Amino acid sequence: MKFKVNYVIIVLLAFTSFSGLTQVQIQDSITNRPEFKAIPLSQEPVIDGEVINDPIWKTLPAIENLVQLRPNYGQPVSEKTVIRVAYSASTFYVSVICYDSDAKNIVVSDSRRDADLNDEDSFLFIIDTYNDRQNGFLFGTNAQGMEYDAQIDNEGRGSFNGNRQQGGVIGGTNLNWDATWKVRSQLGDYGWSAEFAIPFRSLRFASGENKTWGLNFRRNISKNTETAFWTSLPLGFDMKRLSLAGKLTGLKLQNPGNLKLIPYALTQLVNNKAVDPNENDTNFEVGADIKYSVTPSLTLDLTYNTDFAQVEVDDQQVNLDRFNLFFPEKRAFFLENAGQFNVGSPGEVDLFFSRRIGLGNDGSIVPIIGGGRLSGKVGSTNVGLLSMFTEGIDEVGIEQNNFSVARVNHDFQGTRSSLGGIFINRAGLGETDDNFNRVYAVDGTWGIGNKAEVNGFVAKSSTPGIEENDHAFKILGNYNWNGWDLRAGYTEVGEGFNPEVGFLQRSAFRKPEFLIFKAHRFKDAGKLLEIRPHLSYRSYWNFDDEQITGFLHVDNHWEFKSGFEIHTGINFTQERVLEEFNISNVTVPVGNYRNQELQFVLITNPNNAFSLSTRTFIGGYFNGNRISNSGTANYRIGNRFNTSLVFSHNDIKLETGNTTAFVSGLRLAYSFTPRIFLQSLIQRNNVSEITSVNARFGWLQNANTGLFVVFNIVKDDNIFDALNNQIFTVKYTHRFDVFN
Repeated sequence: MKFKVNYVIIVLLAFTSFSGLTQVQIQDSITNRPEFKAIPLSQEPVIDGEVINDPIWKTLPAIENLVQLRPNYGQPVSEKTVIRVAYSASTFYVSVICYDSDAKNIVVSDSRRDADLNDEDSFLFIIDTYNDRQNGFLFGTNAQGMEYDAQIDNEGRGSFNGNRQQGGVIGGTNLNWDATWKVRSQLGDYGWSAEFAIPFRSLRFASGENKTWGLNFRRNISKNTETAFWTSLPLGFDMKRLSLAGKLTGLKLQNPGNLKLIPYALTQLVNNKAVDPNENDTNFEVGADIKYSVTPSLTLDLTYNTDFAQVEVDDQQVNLDRFNLFFPEKRAFFLENAGQFNVGSPGEVDLFFSRRIGLGNDGSIVPIIGGGRLSGKVGSTNVGLLSMFTEGIDEVGIEQNNFSVARVNHDFQGTRSSLGGIFINRAGLGETDDNFNRVYAVDGTWGIGNKAEVNGFVAKSSTPGIEENDHAFKILGNYNWNGWDLRAGYTEVGEGFNPEVGFLQRSAFRKPEFLIFKAHRFKDAGKLLEIRPHLSYRSYWNFDDEQITGFLHVDNHWEFKSGFEIHTGINFTQERVLEEFNISNVTVPVGNYRNQELQFVLITNPNNAFSLSTRTFIGGYFNGNRISNSGTANYRIGNRFNTSLVFSHNDIKLETGNTTAFVSGLRLAYSFTPRIFLQSLIQRNNVSEITSVNARFGWLQNANTGLFVVFNIVKDDNIFDALNNQIFTVKYTHRFDVFN
């Protein structure tokens, strides 16, 4: 590879020159961030959804000046919206009145906690409780009073390639964060209204006098496919862009005290019919978590005999290449504050991947004895300490292990810049002295005004028997403003780099990449709202200067005012196979393959009761051709019943043989109330010939505690030696708030 790192540095400098950014600090172009003074309450409102006639809310000043991002950029919100904010010694309050001239047709698509609020009439707000313009907490609801909350790190930014929800230097959107809070809504001829009551003990913040928080609001109006915000945002941004948020000033905050004890008990019935259809194993387990706020911004979590029986199973995947598949973390304990521990290139080079704790390489469960986590903020410095102990399993040669992570990241206030480091250690606790693996890394972000940034990391691993080339690093520059998204980066992973508590999609590579993207919003183009032409490229090289993978993507997105979208693109691919491998028992021989493929994406209006999102590839594939179709079909009846069919179909014809890979998953969900639900996931995989069923009943109390009943079936098609496991679990978790 001839250009290597110097080429990337030149491109990054060119980006800086292009945007006119020649100094470390550049004054924000958004200078008129709206402000609102927080109102202290001597009497607290009753949280019942009734806002218009509430005597407390009627006396408070309101925010009404929301501005559209779509469809009519920069115009006032089309329906009157009245927002009020207040607080007491213990609770943060928000109320909203969403007036609607067509109240009978207000759309409520889902009442399950944390369901997507983008495809219905809804209201959301984000608070940056540290006022660091990077991190915050997101809350939302709809006209049925559903609960939506998420933890936002690094302004919600994740991976370059979009293959993972969470990621960044410390970044991402953690939808699995569940706090204890309350919301109620009301429907009426005027539209709908809602009240939020969020205890301060559920948040993290710095106490003291005259504090300022970042703040922004969003209203979605379904009939217009409309989104409007309190702070006017450039094209391509949303309310997670906290560096552009408004300000909530004048807060007087004190330490609320927070100590929660969260015990659980479960009973489990296991029947492996392939071994003995008449024999059942019965398990009974107890355990507990403790959550204690050392300070309002620093939390200690302890766990004993950690269990995740209520977590939804993984989506089945088929490997159609020779690189590792990524299965995301779904366990709540590891997802809380997960952004503080994320370093690397998300979904490609994750230096710490919590899924390595308590799960074997084949997905089997390794019991977790317990452990602890200290996470939060000290001044402007994010800290995270994690230590977990897992049991040994003699039958498969797994010994007892300790997993430890130490993470520090300092935010430079008001600059969108940070500098940090991480240490990750796995140590076997058996008699072997050299059973360990360690990773050290330094990472950082240099924010250049509101428009550009450069970020990256440098890492080294330490493994007995590996002495050379045990490094990895990445540098990525990004300019993002007014519809432009320009990126260039370089990643390198040495042949000896071995993050055993991390994730590598592929090992030993050098990777240059770039993206040129432009969103153009039309003022008057009939039903067409926006086009997004773009060009992206990534290329993987080994250390013998051989290109292993090349991918050039040329595309345009066509988005209409109705929410309908199509993407029309072409991909130019190159794959060098150095060792033959199999795709569903069809051999791909050694060779260098250059191909082209058409790419087509169709997305219908998600506000409709039936919606569809599909992706199709047609073209060359290694030494043959492929037609690939994947997507999701959603259907809802009212606001209680939702179903989605997820499918992936690949018809592959190679010179060495043909194969068809089909994976499907049917999700069914019925919500009796926003906190009582019944869900199921039925999956079928024709390659491994496995059918699985995961059915879950939940009766939530708060913050992911309550009663869970889970039934799992895994069955294959071999009638003579059939895999047929059935597990029935009943689990109850209760949260005791000691200081309440």
